[in-house]
Amino acid sequence: MAQADKLEADVELNAPADNFYKIFYSQAHHVPNASDSIHAVEVHEGDWETPGSTKLWKYTLEGNPEYFKEKADVDEANKTITFTAVEGHVLEQYKSYKAILRVIPTGDGGLVKICVEYEKLKADDPPPSKYLDILVSVVKDVDAHLVKA
Repeated sequence: MAQADKLEADVELNAPADNFYKIFYSQAHHVPNASDSIHAVEVHEGDWETPGSTKLWKYTLEGNPEYFKEKADVDEANKTITFTAVEGHVLEQYKSYKAILRVIPTGDGGLVKICVEYEKLKADDPPPSKYLDILVSVVKDVDAHLVKA
């Protein structure tokens, strides 16, 4: 049986941390306006703000269209959002997958701590580095978009 593991990255924000957090917490439908990698984010069950709502993300990864259906859990006190995969391409290779964004205010900007927790289906499968890379890219795109706004 495969063992659970994680990948991590930090991204510094130039935009105010609260504005960045709000996008991923309750305004994810704006992410496609900021990032060319993300084509659409749609509510599948629930709404934009209620924890436990399900959203469908459509994106391009390594030139291929993919989708990620997630259920989000929110820890407002710690500005942390956990996106747990319930369907999508990522689950073709991983038994479980969670992307966790923690937004930490620092001065006028902030820091986003990204953690990808996953469990491989097969021991020889590679870690989901390409999924961490797209998360880092989208975080940077949204930050740049907020700075321009």
